Amino acid sequence: MSIRFTVLASGSTGNATIVQCDDATVLIDAGLSVKKIESLMQERGVAGHHLDAILVTHEHSDHIKGLGAFARKFELPVYANEATWEAMERHVGQMPEEKRVVIETGETVAFGSMRTTSYAISHDAAEPVGYIFEDGDVKLSLATDLGYVSDKVRLAIEDSDVLVLESNHDVDMLRMGRYPWNIKRRILSDIGHLSNEAAGEALCQLLTDRTKRVYLAHLSLDHNLMDLAKLTVNTILESNGFFFRKDEYPLRDTYHDRPTPWDEVKRK
Repeated sequence: MSIRFTVLASGSTGNATIVQCDDATVLIDAGLSVKKIESLMQERGVAGHHLDAILVTHEHSDHIKGLGAFARKFELPVYANEATWEAMERHVGQMPEEKRVVIETGETVAFGSMRTTSYAISHDAAEPVGYIFEDGDVKLSLATDLGYVSDKVRLAIEDSDVLVLESNHDVDMLRMGRYPWNIKRRILSDIGHLSNEAAGEALCQLLTDRTKRVYLAHLSLDHNLMDLAKLTVNTILESNGFFFRKDEYPLRDTYHDRPTPWDEVKRK
C-alpha cells in the first residue's frame, strides 16, 4: 500500500494539494484561480478529469478561491463540514446538490483504497479541519492554518509517515513587519498561524521512528524564509536531542508558486 502526493501551492497566496493512491486521486483545497490550478497540476501530469473529489479545510479565500469554478468545470463532488459549507457557499456559487457533500468533522471517508479522516484545528474560521490519509498502514497528515497544536491535534497526526506542517512566520519578522497590529495579533493568537518556533516545538512531540519526512508549509511571503524556517525548526529539534544525517534530513520545502515533486509514502 502507498500514497503519493504533491503540494501544488502553499501559502497566503493560495493553497492546493493532490493526494492519490492506486485507484483514487483527490484535491485538497482550491485556493488559486482555475487556470493556475490546472497549470500546476499539468506540471505533475494530472488533469481535472483525473480527480475523484475536492476536500475543503476551511472557507478562507486562499483555500477556496477557485473552488466553485473548478468543481463545476470538472463536475467534481466537494466535501466539507456543514459549517464550512454555510460559510463558503456564497463565495463558491451554485453547486449541484449531488456534488455538495457534507461530512462531519472526525468522519472517515473512503476514496478507493485510501481512507481520509478530518480532524478539528484551531483557526479563525467556521469549523476548520486538517486531513489524515491512510492506505493500509501508511499515514500522511496535512496540518496547516493552526493557531496551536492542541493535544487532540497531536494525537490525530502523531506517528505519521509523512507530515505536512505549517511553519508560517518568524515571530520577530512578523512583529517588525508592515502589517497593522490587529492582523499581527490575529496571526500570533491561538486561532492564527503556527510560527517556526511553534512548529519546531510541536515536532519534538510528533516525530517518531516512523516519521520519514516533514514538509514545512504555508510560509508567509512577508514574514518568513524557507531557510530560516528550516534553521529554526532544526535548532529546536537538535536542542531536544534530535539529530539527523545529511542523507536522512527530514525537513522539506513547499512553495507558493510551484508544486513539490511527487512524494510516495510507503513502508519498506
